[in-house]
Amino acid sequence: MQRATPEILPNGNRQSFLFRKFGNEAFLAPFHYHQEYELTWIARGRGKRFVGNRMEDFSDGDFVLIGPNQPHCWKLDASARSAKAIVIQFSHSFLGTDFFERPELELIRSMLQASVSGLKFTVDKKPELADLKAIGRANGARRVLLLLDLLDMLSLKPYTTIGAAALYDTAADPADTKRINVVMAYIVEHFKDDISLNDVADIANLTPNAFCKYFKRVTRKTFMDTVIQYRLNHASQQLIHTEDSVSAIAIASGFNDLSYFYKVFKSKLGMSPLAYRSSFNH
Repeated sequence: MQRATPEILPNGNRQSFLFRKFGNEAFLAPFHYHQEYELTWIARGRGKRFVGNRMEDFSDGDFVLIGPNQPHCWKLDASARSAKAIVIQFSHSFLGTDFFERPELELIRSMLQASVSGLKFTVDKKPELADLKAIGRANGARRVLLLLDLLDMLSLKPYTTIGAAALYDTAADPADTKRINVVMAYIVEHFKDDISLNDVADIANLTPNAFCKYFKRVTRKTFMDTVIQYRLNHASQQLIHTEDSVSAIAIASGFNDLSYFYKVFKSKLGMSPLAYRSSFNH
């Protein structure tokens, strides 16, 4: 059973930031979080990107910046046989505690602040991606300068906010933070399955009744509302991007009762699944 735990980043070479290339193994990682900012470029691959409480499709060229302590993971579609990604992780103080407070770095600072909700960049093949790859080949001061140059270029480019909200009340204590991330990791991995309240409560080391009260207090949503949100998000994306039947999509998204799927879909999205699909085909 996979659980979200704080990721301790390796730093055996005493580098001020990490640059890593990944294959399919990166997409097997569970829902996790760490104190560092993370820039991720998907060179090849498609599937679902989970950031905080948001789930979206990703494909080749997906380029995002995720702020500290925001849980995230990427899951490949079953049909995607191979994938490649470049990941850069750096702390806010990797060049000194007050480095990004300097007036010349205002745009970078604003971008980093906005990354708490996740940012998605639309970039050309060059020069941004050329500089991204060059960081992995560089050594010494040149390596740091190239990262700063990349951050500067990205801060000048249009970017959109993913809109990922915190999974928990920001006033929650560390124990709540750890516990809710464990629970959310389980939801991310199993929302398409028949999730048992007893199983999830057991993961949180609470009775089912205590768990329901705890989950609502920390997330301000009920447990089932959260599960349904993920299921509807998945279903709505499948309606747009596939030609699968509504019944097949409902089942693949975790809804075993088709009539209930229609009811909750229309209640939450304001139209039927077929009308929703049709609205994107015009």
